[in-house]
Amino acid sequence: MNATPLNRMTRRLLLVAALAMLAGCAAGPVSAPPAATAPTAPDAHPPIVFVHGNGDTAALWLTTIWRFESNGWPRDRLHAIDLPYPLARDLDDVAQAGRTSTTEHRLFLAAEVDRVLRRTGAKQVVLIGNSRGGHAIRSFIAQGGAAQVSHAILGGTPNHGVQANAAVRPMNEFNGAGPFLNALNNQGAPGVEITPGPKWLTVRSDNNDKFAQPDGAWLGMPGQPTHVGFDGPALKGALNTVVAGIDHRETSYSPQAFEAAYRFITGQAPAQRQVQPEARVVLDGQVSGQGLGNDPAKGSYATNLPLAGATVEVYATDPATGERQGEARWRKAVGPDGRWGPFQADGRSSYEFVISAPGYAVLHVYRSAFPRSSDFVHFRAERLAEADQGAGAVISLSRPRGYFGLPRDHIVLDGQDPAPGIPRGVAGVAVSKVKLPAAPQRAVVGQFNGERIVGRNWPAAENHLVLLELQY
Repeated sequence: MNATPLNRMTRRLLLVAALAMLAGCAAGPVSAPPAATAPTAPDAHPPIVFVHGNGDTAALWLTTIWRFESNGWPRDRLHAIDLPYPLARDLDDVAQAGRTSTTEHRLFLAAEVDRVLRRTGAKQVVLIGNSRGGHAIRSFIAQGGAAQVSHAILGGTPNHGVQANAAVRPMNEFNGAGPFLNALNNQGAPGVEITPGPKWLTVRSDNNDKFAQPDGAWLGMPGQPTHVGFDGPALKGALNTVVAGIDHRETSYSPQAFEAAYRFITGQAPAQRQVQPEARVVLDGQVSGQGLGNDPAKGSYATNLPLAGATVEVYATDPATGERQGEARWRKAVGPDGRWGPFQADGRSSYEFVISAPGYAVLHVYRSAFPRSSDFVHFRAERLAEADQGAGAVISLSRPRGYFGLPRDHIVLDGQDPAPGIPRGVAGVAVSKVKLPAAPQRAVVGQFNGERIVGRNWPAAENHLVLLELQY
C-alpha cells in the first residue's frame, strides 16, 4: 500500500492524542470523590497509566482501579487509556484500515503520559500494561521515555512473541524473530532485555497463558512449534513473577496481579485485595462502535472511537429474574464525546444497560452491582451476526478480565453445565454463546464461579442481542 493511508491514520491518532491533551477533564474518573484516607505526601501515590491489550478498552482495568482505590490510591491518579484503533496490524509496516502500528501506539501512549504528568505535576508515572499494551510501554521507554517512568509492569506481554519464526510473517508485531521484538530484546548489554532507568516487573502464568505455549494450537497451528515457551513474557533484567494457574488476561486483571503490582510499586502488601464499597456510586463511560473495512471477508473491526448518536438507557433489575424494576433510571443520547453518564447508581443494585444506535442491534447488557464509582464503564455497540439471524434469541456470557478454563472454572449458561464453546485445558475463550428458540420472555442465567448474572431472552428477530457481562 502507498504512504497516503499510513500518513492519514498517523495524523488522526496524533490529532486524537492532542485533543485529549487539551481536554484535561477526561483524564480519569472524576464523578465521585475517593473514599476518605489519611493525608499523604504528594509522591506517596505516583500517577499510574494503564495500557490495555490488543482489541481491548480501558474498561478492562475497572476492578484493578477499584482495588488501588480501596487501598488509598487517589482516583485522580489512576488513568486508563483508550487507543482509538486497538487492534495491531497484520504486518507492522503495511497500513491497514482500523489498525494501529507499533509506532502509532507508542506515539499515542507518549502523548497520554505527557498529559498525565502535566495534569498531576508529577515527574514520573507508573506504567502498567496487559499483553500488547506492554509492547507500547517497552517501545515508549526505549525510545526516549525512560526518564518519565519510575516503574514498568507488564502482565502477559508476549515479549518474545506468540511465535518466533523469521520465515512466517516476520513483520508481524507478535513475531519474536521479527525486527520489532528483536530490537527491544537486544538494546543493551548481553543478557539484559530491559531499558535502564525504570524498575521492571513481569507477571506471567506458569503454563496457562494461551499466548505463551510451545504448541501453536491457539494460533491456528496445532501440532506446530511456536519456538516460544511458557516463560515467553519474562524479561532478562526484570523481576519476573509467576502465578500458578492464571490465564493471559488474569496476568493483569486478577487480584493476584494487583497484589504483585502494588507490592512492586510500594514495597509492601496491600491492606486488602478485595474491592471495598463506597457510599456514593456514580457511573460513566464511553460508547464506541465497530468500523467496516474495505475487505468484506475480514468483516468489521473494533474501535474505541466515540459513537455519537447512540442512546443508553439504564434499568434496575431483579437479581433473581432479570426483570426491570420500574421505568428507566437513566436515559441519554450520546454526543460527540461518546460519554453516556454520569449516572448515580445504587451500589447494591444489578442493572440492565440498553445501547441502541443506527446500524447496530439493540444491545442489552446485564451487569452485577457496582460497589464503587467509575468513569470506565464502556460499551461497544454490536451488530447481529449473519449466522445468528435465524435464532429466537442470542445470549452471550462474557468475561472481559479473564478467560474461561475447564476444569479450572465452573461456568453455566442457561442451564448448560459447562457452558458451550469452552474447550478443556488452557484457558483461552472469554465468551460463551447460546442461540435459543423463539419463546416468551424469561430469565436466562449465567454463572462463573462465584458470580451470577440474570438477563432476559430479548428476540433476535427484532434485532436484539443480550450480553451477560461478568464483573470479575
